[in-house]
This record gives sequence, structure tokens and C-alpha cells, in this order.
Amino acid sequence: MTQFNEDNTVEQLFLDTLVKNGWKYVSSEELNRQYNDVMVESMVKNALVRLNPEIADEPARADEVIYKLRAMLQPFPVDNLISQNEAFKKRLFEENSFPFGKDGRQTPISFFGTMTREELAKNEYVVTNQWVYPSLENGKRLDIVLLINGFPVAIGELKTPVRNAITWLDGAQDISDYEKSIPEMFVPNVFNFASEGKCFRYGSVKMSLNKWGPWHTPDHKTEGNLSDVRVSLQDMITPEKVMDIMQFFTLYSTDKKHRKIKIICRYQQYEAANLLVERVKDGYPKQGLIWHFQGSGKSLLMVFAAQKLRMIPELQNPTVVIVDDRIDLETQITGDFNAADIPNLQSLATKEELMNFFEQDMRKIAITTIFRFGDVEKALNHRDNIIVMVDEAHRTQEGDLGEKMRLALPNAFFFGLTGTPINRLEKNTFKTFGAIEDKSGYMSKYSFSDSIRDKATLPLNFEPVPIDLHVDKDSLNKEFDEMTDGLSDEDKGHLSQNVTMKAIMYDRKRIRKVCEHIVNHYQAKIEPNGYKAQIVVYDRECCLMYKEELDKLLPEEESTIVMHTSNDKEDRYKKYRRTRDEESKVLDQFRDIDHPLKFIIVTSKLLTGFDAPILQVMYLDKPMKDHSLLQAICRVNRTYDDGKTNGLIVDYIGIFDNVAKALNFDEASMRRVITNIEEVKKQVPALVRKCLSYFMGVDRTIEGWEGLLLAQECLPNNKVKDEFAADYRVLNQAWNALSPDPFLNQFKYDYIWLSKVYESVKPTDNSGALIWAALGAKTLDLVHQHIEIGEVHEDVEILTLDAALIDEFIEKQKDLKKTTMKVEIDLVARIQRHSNEPKFKKLGEKLEELREKHEQGLITSVEFLKLLLVLAKEAVQAEKEVVPEEEIDKGKAALTELFKGLKNDKTPVIVERIVSDIDEIVKIVRFDGWQKTTTGKNEVKKALRSVVWIKYKIKDKEVFDKAYSYIEQYY
Repeated sequence: MTQFNEDNTVEQLFLDTLVKNGWKYVSSEELNRQYNDVMVESMVKNALVRLNPEIADEPARADEVIYKLRAMLQPFPVDNLISQNEAFKKRLFEENSFPFGKDGRQTPISFFGTMTREELAKNEYVVTNQWVYPSLENGKRLDIVLLINGFPVAIGELKTPVRNAITWLDGAQDISDYEKSIPEMFVPNVFNFASEGKCFRYGSVKMSLNKWGPWHTPDHKTEGNLSDVRVSLQDMITPEKVMDIMQFFTLYSTDKKHRKIKIICRYQQYEAANLLVERVKDGYPKQGLIWHFQGSGKSLLMVFAAQKLRMIPELQNPTVVIVDDRIDLETQITGDFNAADIPNLQSLATKEELMNFFEQDMRKIAITTIFRFGDVEKALNHRDNIIVMVDEAHRTQEGDLGEKMRLALPNAFFFGLTGTPINRLEKNTFKTFGAIEDKSGYMSKYSFSDSIRDKATLPLNFEPVPIDLHVDKDSLNKEFDEMTDGLSDEDKGHLSQNVTMKAIMYDRKRIRKVCEHIVNHYQAKIEPNGYKAQIVVYDRECCLMYKEELDKLLPEEESTIVMHTSNDKEDRYKKYRRTRDEESKVLDQFRDIDHPLKFIIVTSKLLTGFDAPILQVMYLDKPMKDHSLLQAICRVNRTYDDGKTNGLIVDYIGIFDNVAKALNFDEASMRRVITNIEEVKKQVPALVRKCLSYFMGVDRTIEGWEGLLLAQECLPNNKVKDEFAADYRVLNQAWNALSPDPFLNQFKYDYIWLSKVYESVKPTDNSGALIWAALGAKTLDLVHQHIEIGEVHEDVEILTLDAALIDEFIEKQKDLKKTTMKVEIDLVARIQRHSNEPKFKKLGEKLEELREKHEQGLITSVEFLKLLLVLAKEAVQAEKEVVPEEEIDKGKAALTELFKGLKNDKTPVIVERIVSDIDEIVKIVRFDGWQKTTTGKNEVKKALRSVVWIKYKIKDKEVFDKAYSYIEQYY
């Protein structure tokens, strides 16, 4: 029978395709290297001699260069990997001068041929597989390594295509582990990739796995089989593109927590930036329009394009100008350029600076706003290698300011970029930026559905609110007509805009009701998962009123206002007047999961360009439409963690009563930007039925072990388990999006039962993390509330007996299969209870290995039970060692005393229950030595908050602090 495995399917496909792409295959045994060599030094030396006349004259000079490179590849602390990677790239492309010139003068040497076709052909491109490093006995074995001139520039890990629960993520996780264990191998690295034959994903060193992206082509954007993977591979991993990405499409920056990160382009950024660069190189057409949906990395696209334009010699040192129409966006874009440490960058902060910059013919990257062109009366610079990129092109470019900009730079290239589509009514934008050569009007288009499919952004859901909180337009119109009887239509129109809407939005009773709804909704649906909220209100006065009402319902530190405070003669907004640095600090606190700030109240600020992935919900109480509405709601569409599956808009105005009207764009793809949460509700019955269909004939009223055994027998092998897992995941996402909607009550029994079965059959070694993802916080809470993991009471003592007595135990059992499953379920329960403990992780891996062997028929059922009992015995022993029982009892006793003190008429705390809940949840998240790590402390605090603040609504800080100090002492 033909076997399909990783080696003869995915790995062979990769090798065959890469060879056709222009890489030469050399087996790892044939490479001229020791196992502990990172580079293939003979290939590096040959390239140095081939590309540098100074070294060709004296080949020994190559050894001097290699010696310096080798010093950068010695073992180093793993935390320094990105810095080492950056330093190595600088050594190859910037700090590459050696004293090989006449009279020992410094002269730059080349490690690679430049980007012309003839020069690129001078490089040696090699693909190899099963690369061992740093030794044969204890080394790691890397599936695919790509070498350019002897440098390992890309590493790939591949997985089997024939098991659902094994995914590309397992390969990516292997690479992440290698970066920790053999970081030297990743110093010359450009990117890494992973695949299981269905999806292809790539990322830069130390990039978190949820940021690894796909690579698609304009004509092929589907995935799911080997053919799709081959298309991605054929397009991306060509020698020319890898060289291009290495030089121009990777950046080093710092994240919000001031940690160094390496950024690599997504395919849409690569495609659009290169189209723009090619257009400039060709000299025609001198314009183009780029629509890349909100949140898909437009600022970085401009950084990559600017970097390449400045670095390619044929453009003869061009000037690149980034133009925006908002000061706050200008700050964000400048931040992206500064964080990436792009050289020769200048901010033009005044009209005078702008005029001087162009009149003095500066050759730099300039960032400015459209308003600074306002006083231009003549041409400032006639050069034709000035490239202007205009952000959010359709908002202010069509009026006088756009004309002034073209007057100032008559021969420049003008490229418009936008995150929202251009309405076909906005003819001027197409005329100003669109080239007739671009049939759709766009030079590059990356739509809403593209960005969701690639997981670059999340779907947007909206949730209507109770009808009494909506603005009642009918009664408003009726009252208004009575009030304005006798006025002219013009006066009526003026009054209608300025008086009636304001009267409704300022109504204190309504504001109070909306705030109560916001707090209830947030605490039930958003806070349990650790996400945050933005409240968008009518104007600055409303900001103050909302804050006042929220402070009656929540601690003051949980909300703040961020708004423009200019033109404030009465000093009404003085409290919220902040410098840029002060505002930046507030926004960082909002992004911090452990900071108490949960709500930001805004009216016009932070509705464009504000990036906070932790933000999941927008409470919208301001009339908006078209571009401003679309840009605002996309604040919540950023990816964050596995639990954040969508952005949510809660609509108090009724904007989305007619979505098509609110988002008045002609593009057909725009009609599906927003999904009504009601649509998700409609899917739930079918999703529940689909999951239950795996268990036809099972009596679900049977509780305990017997019931679970019957369910598990319906999932007899990995294939069926994986299919069930995939279907359950869809249901789980829908449930967590809707919970705690009363509509779900009718499905609660079925859902809890399915969740329990799902938990009991989950792999215990974290394999296949994509499908077998952790349950959402709400589901986990539900499972914990309703179902306890049982124990095999009648047989528990056998687990502590010597292994020699196991045969006797087996003899006594009448039903081998039933006994085996009982022991296995108990073992899984123990492993999951201590999932953060290294010992239990190891036991989980052993159990998975054992299951695989049994399923493949490599061991008999009797042997399987014997080995299970040995593992179970190890688990019981490990559990005893985790935390001494008496220490836990001391902790429980101390916590009991603390909460007894709280018990009064106002706070009817059930002491025993809250102490048990704290004890249970802390035991799940803590690990050996947690008190000494920030992560450990944060996890325990988060767990404690979920019980004390959220479940039992005790918001007393002193109680929280005291409970935490007891946990720190006794756990």
C-alpha cells in the first residue's frame, strides 16, 4: 500500500518546486561543512573572490572577512537574537568596508551581486534538506535550508499532510523552539516558513506565530491543498525575490513595550511597493491609486516603498514625500518611520520648513501634512525624481490644497493610498491619482475579504441594542415639526442639524441608560476575555457627561477621555489637556492588559490611525457615515490573540439599521463589511446539530464516567476526533461571540456536554494547536461551573502500587476496553489540571506517543493498559510533588478568614465557594517559581481578578491585594 508521509509528499514537493525556481539541490551530506558550522565557508569564500577584484587579487583576504563574520555566529544569549540578526545584515550591506584598497584604504566589499539580472546570476543559490546542527548525536535536524553564497537565509519546517490536527503551526512552533535552542543558526536569517501541504506561512525571526502570514498572488488567493501551497512557493521563494526581501523588505523596529522586533513585508505590501517602484523606474504613468483595507499595514507599505526608492541607484538619490491630512496620523506615520530607524528622515512641521526643503533641493524622506502646502504660490522644485505618497487620498486632495501641491512639484510622481474604498461619485480622486492603465481604477487593491481571509484583520460584527436606547427618529421628527411650525425650510434645516440632534444626545436620562447598558454589556461579554473598549460620543460636552455617568458605575480609573482641548475659553476640558508624551502614556496604559484603564471616551480623536489590538468593542453613540464611519469602526479589527475572533460594534444610533446606506460605496465587496450578530445567532442551531451528529444513539442523560466513555467511543480515531474538533471550534467561536445572550440558554445543556467531550479528547501534548485551540474564557467558566473532572475512585489505589502488580489488576478486570478508557480519562484529567507544569507536559507527550502506537497497531491493548497504568502512577507521584497539601490548606484557611470578614448583608459572599474558586483557578495557572517571574505574577493576578472582580463583583482593592499576598505566600 502506498504511504503518504511528510518526506515523500510535502518535503519532496518543496524540493522539486524550489529546484524549478532556480535553486540548486545539494544534499546536506555533500555540503562542505562541519555540523557546527552555521555558514558553508567554502561557498562564502568563492563568492567573495568572484564578486570582489580586491579579494580575487589576494584570496587570503577572504579568510579575514570570514573570520569577522564567524565571530558574530558564536553562542550568545537567546534574547539578543534580533540584535545579532540586525548587526549581521548591517555587516553584509552597510558596514562592509575592509582595508583592501590602495595603501590600505577602506573599500566596500560585496557579499552578493546587486539587483540587476546579470549581477544576480553571479550568486550561488542552494537548497538542502535535513541539515544537522550543531552535532550529529544531540543536534537539531532542520527540514529545509536555503543558502545564498553559503549563508543560510531561510529555514523551513514541514509536517505531514494526512492528519487534520497537525498543521503548519506545529512546524512554525518547531522553528520558534530552534530559535531558543540554536539561535546562531538564525543570525543570517531573512525569514522562516512552514507548511503541512494545505497552508503555507512565513515569518521573521522571533515573530509571534499568530503574525505569520500567507503569500498569495493576484490571481490565486485560495489555499487548502498541495497545489495551492505550490503556487505560493513558486511565487515567493525565487532567488530574485528572496534577495529583494532581504535588502528592501525587512525592517528592525521596536514594539509598544520597547522590545526590538524584526518586521517582514506581507505579500500585498511587497506587490504594491514594487508596482510603485517599477512605475517610478519606468517614468510613466506618473500616478497610481492603492486601496489596502484599514488595518492591513498601509504605513509599513510606505516605509518599504520609501526604503527601496531611496536605495536603488538608477533613481539617482530621489526625494520621497509622505503627505497626510491629519496631524495625529502624521504622528503615527512618523512613529513608524522613526521606530524602523529609516535614515535621512525629516519632518516638515511648518509651511516655512516645507518651502525651504524643496527650494534647497534636499534628497531625503520628508513627512508632512497637506495643510502645509496652503501658502504655495509657485513651483518649488522641478525635479522629476520626487515621489509623493498621499495617505487617505480622497479626503482633502480634491480641493485647492491638492492643486497647490501639484503647483509646488509639477514633475513629481503622485501616488494615492487609502484604507477605505473610493466611492464612484468621488470622480476627482480617480482623476487625481488613478491611472487609465489601471483598469479597475486601482494600481493595487487589497480588500476587506482579502484581509480577513489572511487574518491580517478580523471580521466586524455589530450588535443592535434595546430599542428604547435607539434614537427614535419618528417621534423626533414629529416633535420637531410641531416646534418649528411656521419657519422656512432653510431655517428648519439649520435647526434640525444643530438643535434636535443635540437635544437628544445631551439628554441625561438617555446617557445614564446607555452607560448602564455599556457597563453591563462590557462586564458580561468583553471583560472576561481581557479586552478593552472605546466609547464614541456626539461631541466634547457629551464626553464629559458620559465620564460623569460611568464614574457612578465604575471606579474612576477604569475610564478616561481623549479629545482635542483647543478653543477651550472656559477651561472646561482642562483636566484632559495632555502633551503628546502624556497622551502616548495614557494610550500605552490602555494597551496594557494589566492596567485598570478599560474605556477610552472619544468624539473625534483616535478614530483614524489609532492602533490598539487589545481593543475589541466600540460603543457607538454618534451619527457617522461613509469614510469616517468605516475608518472609526475599523479601530476594533486588529488581531490580538487566539481568543479575539472579531471586532464588535454596539450601535446606539441605529446607523446599521441599513448597512448599505451607512457605507455608501459602490464596491460590491463593501456590502459584507459588517455582520449582524443576529446572523450569527441564526447559525447556532445548525452548528449544535452538526456537533451532536457525531454522537448518534448516545444517551446523554448518563452522567460521569459511563456517559463520557459512550461519547468517546463515537470518536474512535484521530481522523474523526480532528473532524469533531474543527466543527466544535466553529460552534465555540459563535458561542463566545454571543455569550451571555439569553437566546443561548436553550442550547446550554448540549453545549456544556459537547465542551466536556472536546476537553476530554484534546491531545495532551499541544500538537495541532490550530484546531485543538484552548476554549474561550466564557466557555471554560461554563465548563468549570457545571462539570467536575471525576476520579476513578474504586481503582485509585492501584495507581500507587508497584508496576509488578499490574498484571494481577488486569486479570481482575472483566472489560479491558472500559478499564483502559477509565484510566486514560483519569490520566488526561490530571495532565490538564497541571498543564503548566513541565513534568505534566512531558507526561502529556508520553501519553500522545502511546496513543499513536496503539492506534497504529504497534502495541496490543493489554500492553497499552499496562503502559497507561505506569504513566498514571507517575502522574499521581508528580501531583504529590507539585504543591504540598498542607501549604494549600494554609492558603485556603487564610483566604477563608479574609472573605469571612466581608460577609455581611450587603455582600452575601458564599465564603466556601469563592475560596474554592480561587484555589482551583490559581492551581491551574501557577507554576514552580511563578513568584519570581513577571509572567507568573500577571497570570495569577489575572486569574484572581476573574474570580474576585468579575465573578463575585468585589471591587475592593485592599481585599484583592491581601488575597494576592496570601496566594504568593502559600501557593
